[in-house]
Amino acid sequence: MTITVYGIKNCDTMKKARAWLDGHGVAYAFHDYKTEGIAKDKLRQWCDELGWETLLNRAGTTFRKLPDADKEGLNERKALALMLAQPSMIKRPVLDLGGKVLAGFKPEIYAKEVAASGSSSRGKSAR
Repeated sequence: MTITVYGIKNCDTMKKARAWLDGHGVAYAFHDYKTEGIAKDKLRQWCDELGWETLLNRAGTTFRKLPDADKEGLNERKALALMLAQPSMIKRPVLDLGGKVLAGFKPEIYAKEVAASGSSSRGKSAR
């Protein structure tokens, strides 16, 4: 199973998450959705699992700079359109563990969930 980390390369939170994964010997693929974009189906899947309210990064400058009209009456359809148009509005990082998706970075949650997914190379025999 492959872990994929979705985010933006130069984001400070992304750097912390990637450092944590590297430091714990976790193999992962990185998808920069600022340069590579994000598929609508993938974004919809995340919204179904996490909720669009969790996935939309309202604290970021991209969202805060939106005209008030774009921020008013937010619903899933409108939030999806905003995140597809400007992927930097997606909370970072999104960690796809194969059977579970996490949004944001908290070391204690990564420790629990990454270990539960069996993706850490610690304690495994060499192949």
